[in-house]
Amino acid sequence: MQGGGGFPTPLHYYHKRRSEAQNMGKYVLKRLLYGAVSAVIVVLIVMVLIYSMLDRNKIFSGDPAYNHTASNGRTTYEYARWEAYGYVDYITYADYLRDQVKAGAMDAETQKAAAALGRTPEKDPELTAEYTARFREEYESQGYEVVRLDADVNKKGRVKDGGNPAMFAVKDVPLLQRAATYFTKMFQIDSIHYVPEETDIGERGLTFTLYDPVYGGEKFSPAIIGNGTKYKYQLYFDDQFPFIHQNMLTINLGESFTVNQGVDVFTTMTDTQGAYVLSSITYPTGVVMDRADDLHTATYVEGSKDSIASNAERFTDDYTNVRTTKGGLSRLGYSFVMGILSTIMAYVLGLPIGLMMARHKEGLLDKIGTVYIMFIIAVPSLAYIFLFKAIGTSLFGLPGVFDMESSSKLMYVLPVISLTLPSVANLMKWMRRYMIDQMNSDYVKFARSGGLTESEIFTKHIWKNAAIPITHGIPGSIIFAMTGAIITERVYVVPGAGNLLTTAINRYDNAVIVGVTLFYAVLSVVSIILGDVLMATVDPRISFTNKAR
Repeated sequence: MQGGGGFPTPLHYYHKRRSEAQNMGKYVLKRLLYGAVSAVIVVLIVMVLIYSMLDRNKIFSGDPAYNHTASNGRTTYEYARWEAYGYVDYITYADYLRDQVKAGAMDAETQKAAAALGRTPEKDPELTAEYTARFREEYESQGYEVVRLDADVNKKGRVKDGGNPAMFAVKDVPLLQRAATYFTKMFQIDSIHYVPEETDIGERGLTFTLYDPVYGGEKFSPAIIGNGTKYKYQLYFDDQFPFIHQNMLTINLGESFTVNQGVDVFTTMTDTQGAYVLSSITYPTGVVMDRADDLHTATYVEGSKDSIASNAERFTDDYTNVRTTKGGLSRLGYSFVMGILSTIMAYVLGLPIGLMMARHKEGLLDKIGTVYIMFIIAVPSLAYIFLFKAIGTSLFGLPGVFDMESSSKLMYVLPVISLTLPSVANLMKWMRRYMIDQMNSDYVKFARSGGLTESEIFTKHIWKNAAIPITHGIPGSIIFAMTGAIITERVYVVPGAGNLLTTAINRYDNAVIVGVTLFYAVLSVVSIILGDVLMATVDPRISFTNKAR
């Protein structure tokens, strides 16, 4: 809609901006869907590498429990661990009998009698023989391989340590099934039916309170508390960013087996580290203690209150499993901080140097900058990381190892510098190239002929056009710094996501490897979308309509 004389009206601009916002929203949604598919493909590739191309026996290389077992005990331990790592579906004969009791098909006395395996199948009691035959028939019909291990005896006829007879059913888990299970169970919604129905926990449900019991019931702090749920606190407020927290919807990336044994992968990546932060805590029983427990993380563990004396003193129910508060950042937090700091430093240094190299092409600064770029490209990253580490520690006395117990910020210096160096070189190279390309453009020649000074041409024309692709690369630069931190964090012992990944690879922690890979994949997708949005913001000529693109 236009006014008199063909001039656009404010309403016209409103509709135009609205249309652009809608187009941007559609574009972002489409890219998110494409990105989700890409992330799934990346995870599938990693799963193929882990489960199909790596020897599954290598997971025992750093397992002390494996070396302390022998004979049949070692065999059953192998299959139990392979099941935990997602290689096989493993059911023992004892598991089968317990399931029969739960289903009401036998009583506890019959279970005990049927569990008595003979040293060989021929020596099985009649009742045992009957149920082992049922076990074999049931699981072989489902495609399992049923294995019977005879007792391992010594020359004196005594059963060796770990040589007790065993029986189990095993079946390899197909890769597609593993992947489907992984993605379908990734997001979990808490429910008041998490606690088994036969467990007496009182009235199930959700309770809303304006005064959180964690703070003694006197501080105004709204919270939703569950009973029968996995997490006691479904929604709560505190003074930690982002201030509003919830446990109703959680991310499940599997369980760590070696790096952080028994803890789920998402918690491993996001939990704080370092020294414990003590504070005065009022427990549900009214007891006040100076501890580092975070009551907002309380999860249900059946029978835990009465089984441990200290739990009975502090808690009124079985929501006793709490995480502790620590003073440092999480693994993702350390990686983000160093990635952002190195990116800021890289842009502060790389852009002006690249600009000056372009303005003084073939000059001294251009030649020195070119030598630096070639040095970074030619020398392996590990080599110059150790070089600058040696220089920083010996000449300047900077910390060469990251210490979470220390409050000094100097420990960030060398890791951030090591991450910044390649990014500075990359920005110098591309800024110089963009600026020179723009300097040779026809519009620059026209501007010179119009009487504009070189400074005006650089600031009003060349710089603005050259900044567009540079702006697009800001999110990607952060990702580059974080992925590059995989080596840097290892060298400086930084407890970040990169160090976590290398540790998981060395310890064959499949769940952590896949989880960190998924994190990097999602981060890359987000960076691409943010880069496009930033570029469209800087350059109004870019449109998100299908026709324009």
